Amino acid sequence: MGKFVIAKQLAGKTLVSNDGEGIGRVVDLAVNEVTGKIISIIAEGNPDSVTARKMRKEDGLLVIPYSAVLAVSDYIILDKKAIAAA
Repeated sequence: MGKFVIAKQLAGKTLVSNDGEGIGRVVDLAVNEVTGKIISIIAEGNPDSVTARKMRKEDGLLVIPYSAVLAVSDYIILDKKAIAAA
């Protein structure tokens, strides 16, 4: 089952790994223009996060595949294994 979210609700949310590490904060989204599906989350990395420092960056911002999202509520929970592989 997919994760259905209104993109506007994701703005500014905190990203946390499934083991509780604070990864960063959502800045923007990359969206497929044809399907409207979210491709990736563009985030400002937490400078204290070891995981965030190791992740792929574009123009200083983290690029996190949306497939790594496990849950969205007050925080966005990310699968640490999926973001480490990205």
